[in-house]
Amino acid sequence: MFEEIIKTAGQVYIKIRDVQIFDDNPFDFETVNRNIEEKLSAKYKNRFKIILVPNITNISYGRGVGYKIEEIILPDHIQKISATKIRKGLRDKRKLK
Repeated sequence: MFEEIIKTAGQVYIKIRDVQIFDDNPFDFETVNRNIEEKLSAKYKNRFKIILVPNITNISYGRGVGYKIEEIILPDHIQKISATKIRKGLRDKRKLK
């Protein structure tokens, strides 16, 4: 998704939901942030920013404020990627508690 958005917008704002309090996600913001930075910085330095946001479930607005809200449709093999399944696989291999 990142690469699709960078193609059209030239920059990306990555928002990481604050879900540390849930048992199913053992990764804190610092860990996720560090992993993303390590993967993207060499190629996309200064073209993305990462921030922590509350664990919100809805985004609502009252009138057009200049933002375009757009869903990026990715190929099925990418759409099917699930962090929940990845964490389960890591737990099954005893690489994660």
